[in-house]
Amino acid sequence: MKQLLPVLALFLFLGADAQTNRLVNYVDPYIGTGAHGHVFLGASVPFGAVQAGPNNINKGWDWCSGYHYTDSVVKGFSQNHLNGTGIPDLGDIMIMPYTGPVRTEPGTQDDPTSGYSSHYSHKQEVVHPDYYSVWLKDYRIKVELTATERVAFHRYHFSKDNKPAHVIIDLFQANNYIGDKHPKFYAHLLKLNDSTLIGWRNSTYWANNRRIYFAIRTSVPLKDFTIINGTTPTTSMSVEADSVKGVISFKTTPAVVMLKVGVSNISGEKALANIGAEIPGWNFDQVVRAGTQKWENALGKIRIDAADSIHRKIFYTALYHSMIAPALYNDHDSSYRGTDSKIIENAPYNNYTIFSLWDTYRTLDPLMTVIHPERVNDMVNTMLAIYQQQGKLPIWHLQGRETDCMVGYSAVPVIADAYLKGFTGFDANLALEAMKVSSTRDDYGMKYIKERDYIPADSERESVSKALEYAIDDWSIARMAAKMGRTDDEKYYTHRAGLYTRYFDTVTKFMRPVLANGSFREPFDPFQSIHEWGDYTEGNAWQYTWLVPQNVESLVSLIGGDKAFVSKLDSLFIVNHSMGDKASPDISGLIGMYAMGNEPNHHIPYLYAFAGAPWKTAEKIRRITDEFYTDKNDGLCGNDDCGQMSAWYVMSSLGFYPVNPANGVFVFGTPLVRRAVIKVGEGKSFTMEAVDFSKKNIYIQRVTLNGVPYRKSFINYKQIKAGSTLRFYMGSHPNVLFGADPADRPVSNPKF
Repeated sequence: MKQLLPVLALFLFLGADAQTNRLVNYVDPYIGTGAHGHVFLGASVPFGAVQAGPNNINKGWDWCSGYHYTDSVVKGFSQNHLNGTGIPDLGDIMIMPYTGPVRTEPGTQDDPTSGYSSHYSHKQEVVHPDYYSVWLKDYRIKVELTATERVAFHRYHFSKDNKPAHVIIDLFQANNYIGDKHPKFYAHLLKLNDSTLIGWRNSTYWANNRRIYFAIRTSVPLKDFTIINGTTPTTSMSVEADSVKGVISFKTTPAVVMLKVGVSNISGEKALANIGAEIPGWNFDQVVRAGTQKWENALGKIRIDAADSIHRKIFYTALYHSMIAPALYNDHDSSYRGTDSKIIENAPYNNYTIFSLWDTYRTLDPLMTVIHPERVNDMVNTMLAIYQQQGKLPIWHLQGRETDCMVGYSAVPVIADAYLKGFTGFDANLALEAMKVSSTRDDYGMKYIKERDYIPADSERESVSKALEYAIDDWSIARMAAKMGRTDDEKYYTHRAGLYTRYFDTVTKFMRPVLANGSFREPFDPFQSIHEWGDYTEGNAWQYTWLVPQNVESLVSLIGGDKAFVSKLDSLFIVNHSMGDKASPDISGLIGMYAMGNEPNHHIPYLYAFAGAPWKTAEKIRRITDEFYTDKNDGLCGNDDCGQMSAWYVMSSLGFYPVNPANGVFVFGTPLVRRAVIKVGEGKSFTMEAVDFSKKNIYIQRVTLNGVPYRKSFINYKQIKAGSTLRFYMGSHPNVLFGADPADRPVSNPKF
């Protein structure tokens, strides 16, 4: 026995150490819940359909996700939330436990207990990716939440204070709304038996006429249950109306009440089946442990050695935020309701939703091809199904509904990138057809592209941004057509991909709006930005002049060659001037006129490499990450936009970035971690090491790939997927020769 004791002690120590060093312990979901981050806070699993979390009372734009760190009043707990968007929606099936008299309204921020809302404190919250809990001060109730892919699990602990206890299911509440435009709702609630409720809710806000079905299983009998129509209690056990609420009351308050809330986009019965398939029992802690392991496995796609625990926390929180959306949008049996409202039974792929493509095509989707190759084909198949159902590829797709938010047909580079990287689990001919149809419509200025080769600014708002985004998308179509041997398509879209030159003013060196008469709009102010009704989408000429990632070499030439390009790029990070009182709040995280908080800027710091000065990228990346990515609740300088802001940090931490999101080329910057091991599929791992890594040593001196000297200032997807070892040798002063030779610079249009 004495001989076994040291072994047992070592085993216990290692077990405790493994728990302590789990990657989930480095995730801080509070990061981004303050300022303009708009991130989701609550319980979920990677890419799950359910995001169960708290909802504050509506207070404005920064409450888009339903929760903001500055708040101290919770009105309930909804089963789904958006992560980091600039427009609110979801917040379906809000549930709130409380005590005292029956209340059917949430109350107000100043007087929450005039309704069922309650004060809370961050000191009495516990937040993990798979688990959330909070103490409701006004009712002395502990609320716990966890989740599987399609089911939210609630556990409420009531105090013994002899007050009547209630749980309200409020189908009239939303995550948030902006101004006076309250969402429109229509809902149905049915008591199926003494432990089961089912129903659905229709809503119209960002997404039009969106419907979600649900089922609720309770751990205690529904002996005292009332459905409320508006403000009127009914005796019916089935109500369908604009404002539907259900109240569960207890004559004798139980110590613990548990609810399992399943969701579906087909029926309440399907939601009930999802509960049976995913959480058949009532072991809450077991579900938490399973969720923790799912996140541990997902975060384990990248293992890093960072400078300290703070940087490790920022990195793994960013990686976590990159895996909340897209979200599953099918039932456990793989069935789902399409955009055309028809039911697809047992689809041979997982269907997804929440495609914030104008944001995510730039970084998040290329990152998916590296660390989540098993999901890429499913996501592309989802997009192709959406095309067949609605007649075009998704723009900004939200739970079966097209919002048409933002400019461009940004599913195109995502699909092209997957095809060009060798993903074969979808129909390439259908994909090219979908791209062509989506790019030859007549709306959003496309008819002018077909008729005139440019979009007149006096005929179409945001004309410059639309045209530049279309050119990126068209380049992607041309590239895919070329690989497929579709010569005519390649020629046509190659021409369209170059139309950005029509907006470039050789005198001012800016991308400018062009009028119907062919002249540039006058007067011209490169700083001015007019939200939604100007010539640029959430930006100005200083920011959009660089949006030519499909042909950076051409942009270098237009601006006047390497020296002029670098000089103007330097100026972007220096110039400072008002953008006007009509500029979007999304233009945030400013360094000069560079806006880290807005996606069209994300590739810009990496453009130096195309002019032979990658060392300047290192300086910009370090400044951006030091200033705008922290471990505080305001640690994001702008909307996370379904993980795009976070994905940028993840990619940049590895030392390389996909400037052109569809050509498989990753441009070097500066590594933010000492070492990273990336699981790239097929049992292979790619390793990045930064030799002589330190806060001061930000400049790449030289590089080796698999131990062999490597002169290029970029790496490609095939080299990453091969499971290579990339070593950056770092120093405190620039090596201006590294990457300076034109032969060593990134290529916008590499050979297949």
